[in-house]
Amino acid sequence: MTELTPLADALLEWLPQQRWFGGKNRDLSEVSTRDAVTLLDGDPKLVHAVLSTPDGEYQLLVGRRREVPEHLAHARIGEVDGHVYYEAVHDTELMGHLLTLIAEDTWADGIHFAPEPGAVIVPEQRAKPVSAEQSNTSVIYGSEYILKLFRRVVAGPNPDLQLHRALQAVGSKHIARPLGAITDEFVVLGILQEFLQGAAEGWAMATASVRDLMAEADLHAAEVGGDFAGEAFRLGQSVAEVHADLRKALGSGQEGPERLYEAVQAMHRRLDTVLAEVPELAPYESALRAVFEQARTGPSLVDVQFIHGDLHLGQVLRTATGWKLIDFEGEPAAPLAERNALRSPLRDVAGMLRSFDYAAQQLLVGNPSDRQLEVRAREWTARNREAFCDGYAEVGDDPRAQGSLLRALELDKAVYEVAYEHGNRPDWLTVPLASIARITAGED
Repeated sequence: MTELTPLADALLEWLPQQRWFGGKNRDLSEVSTRDAVTLLDGDPKLVHAVLSTPDGEYQLLVGRRREVPEHLAHARIGEVDGHVYYEAVHDTELMGHLLTLIAEDTWADGIHFAPEPGAVIVPEQRAKPVSAEQSNTSVIYGSEYILKLFRRVVAGPNPDLQLHRALQAVGSKHIARPLGAITDEFVVLGILQEFLQGAAEGWAMATASVRDLMAEADLHAAEVGGDFAGEAFRLGQSVAEVHADLRKALGSGQEGPERLYEAVQAMHRRLDTVLAEVPELAPYESALRAVFEQARTGPSLVDVQFIHGDLHLGQVLRTATGWKLIDFEGEPAAPLAERNALRSPLRDVAGMLRSFDYAAQQLLVGNPSDRQLEVRAREWTARNREAFCDGYAEVGDDPRAQGSLLRALELDKAVYEVAYEHGNRPDWLTVPLASIARITAGED
């Protein structure tokens, strides 16, 4: 029994309402506290907890106060013996203490709050949670640091920390420097990095470019003031450079026909699963399977290495010195073994190509079909896909040289998107379905 045990019923009601909780569609029959460690005693109090649920284990930082200020009322979990318990990531004072623990290289009942070798951390920074994230939670400290807290507690090598450390070791210029970590034996609970103040998110830049194009009835994408192709080219160069840095730091390999066969079979299995859930995908089944099978006809050996694993426009930031890649965790829903495996760098390329398509079509979601806007969206997509691949090819191998594999990986990603949109944003289902229709018809 822990101090938080009396909160079990309150957590049953509170947990499914959190965006980062992945078990919303399951029967949440019970929640228990596997571990609870006091990080700061008194009023306020800070407790680090690991919650056990049918969906797995989750990290939770819990604050406790006699009286909760109004600005923390939304974070309330429950009350026990006159004390109010709430989610502490919204508490500036308590999150400031978390940064102090890292700066002072602190151990607390097996949890290690440690700076990276050579990093000097100044703890007197005002904390501010980032509200836009979902699967994880980040806290910004002043203009200096950002701490990402992994909500799911998963034992094993954390690719986000491992790859950032590896890239830092070879002097990669396209990452935010890792500055500290929170670990518990074989579990990485959080990563502290430099905060890239003033950086612009790739998704925001791309969608602004699309809006500029849509507003100009008589101009082509290359003629609009907000043309994104130059940035797409530089982004392609940056991704290729990161792939090269990862090869330099961690090596690479090659996979033979057996592994390619397994990869294609995995595509078929995903398609089987999504077809059972989304009937709108059925008209494209035979064309999708044909593209997947065609991937087997490529080179007998496929280059593999460590990759980003979940690359899209929301995972890149434009700074004054160039593009930076963030969040090397990989697809959070994928098994850890898969996220830590060597894979084709074309997976990252395919993810970014899909993201260009999403950026172009986001203004069409929920609107009546407008042929003119559809044509312009496709023009924007084609221009930026080509620019990205051109930039990548200037640094590394041209991804278009392995067209059959790239096309299969892009369609596999689109099938995944169909499942996601069907379950979370039905209005967006038309985006991946339209892409599948075009790619299988040979139009993209």
